[in-house]
Amino acid sequence: QVQVVESGGGLVQPGGSLRLSCAASGRIIRFNPMGWYRQAPGKQRELVARMISESITWYGDSVKGRFTISKDNAKNTVYLQMNSLKPEDTAVYYCNFINSPTGWGQGTLVTVSS
Repeated sequence: QVQVVESGGGLVQPGGSLRLSCAASGRIIRFNPMGWYRQAPGKQRELVARMISESITWYGDSVKGRFTISKDNAKNTVYLQMNSLKPEDTAVYYCNFINSPTGWGQGTLVTVSS
């Protein structure tokens, strides 16, 4: 069974940083493009970062230059380093496979507030 489990969220002040983790099981991330998504209250889920390979990444305009997606193949885990956080980054963050996504995990809540 393919599964993803997100962690690392929390409450952070504007300008702060967080690193989210996504542990995958049942499928090897090394051979699969991965994405980080978020869903803010009252809004649709949106893709914010995508890793096709180690050298091919994409970021949404709202997070470009502040967020970095990476992965540890040995741990089968994807990360999202979030810097210079803004209140508008407040959302539940999810990860998933870009191709043949699995069921959504619980996500991890990020709250940016002073």
